[in-house]
Amino acid sequence: MPVKGIHIEGLAKRYGSGDTAVDALKDVNMEVAAGEVVGLVGPSGSGKSTLLKALGAVIEPSAGRMTIGDTVIYDNGWKIKDLRALRRDSIGFIFQAPYLIPFLDVTDNIALLPMLAGQSNARSRELAMTLLQALDMAHRAKAMPAQLSGGEQQRVAIARALVNRPPVVLADEPTAPLDSQRALAVIRILGQMAQQYETSIIVVTHDEKIIPTFKRIYHIRDGVTYEEAGEGRAFT
Repeated sequence: MPVKGIHIEGLAKRYGSGDTAVDALKDVNMEVAAGEVVGLVGPSGSGKSTLLKALGAVIEPSAGRMTIGDTVIYDNGWKIKDLRALRRDSIGFIFQAPYLIPFLDVTDNIALLPMLAGQSNARSRELAMTLLQALDMAHRAKAMPAQLSGGEQQRVAIARALVNRPPVVLADEPTAPLDSQRALAVIRILGQMAQQYETSIIVVTHDEKIIPTFKRIYHIRDGVTYEEAGEGRAFT
């Protein structure tokens, strides 16, 4: 198993017990290498949301094993005591809506997370500016969220997810509100950032515009995952 990336074996999640038990996840197996972006698709009720919450350490699985890098974080029970620190330092989140703090400017929206992790104000802002430059957003560093377009807001959300250099980023429908051009731009940026920071990125999506861009896709149905090769089309 590689030292970097995320590895998931036999992950399951059961709600309730006895006759009322519901198996939201039954047998999830995934492996995402460092620097790789994979798609996760499936119909409503297939277990996508439950899986994302389990991977993000928001809910506890019922069984299985999850490894980030060479650290086992779950093996039929949490192996990490401080799940809040795990989410803050090792897992980045990107949502369908950017959820930017409206009274903070772009730089402060990004810098807040490293500040909460104990970085100095100056260092946090430096990390934020580095990402803004990489995302061609440095000229918007002092803008307020309401002054940004939808695509610009999502770039800030990407920067926020990456600012602590997490080994894993979970993106939940990140292109749903965007038109084709902006959606493909977001996926292109995620691919570039994954390679630059050696991050494993899982993108949950129904968006037909971006599915052809993935080289690997995991399908989930009735709580079970199936892998297939994607088209991996070049961006235009």
